Amino acid sequence: MQGTIAWADLEALLLASGCRVVEGSGSRVRFEKDGKLAFFHRPHPVKEAKRYQVRDARLYLQELGVTP
Repeated sequence: MQGTIAWADLEALLLASGCRVVEGSGSRVRFEKDGKLAFFHRPHPVKEAKRYQVRDARLYLQELGVTP
């Protein structure tokens, strides 16, 4: 099993779940769906999501009712 996930894959998952992306300043990005928000900073210079970002995305998806 792979221990990392590419940020682009995580972002694609949120978009496929119906979230809208709103670009902020710099690397800041916000996802919105049904009035619920999640805030992230795109990782750089590496392209892999950090563990806390994966955790936060998972919690956000659970909040939206998205389950595996």
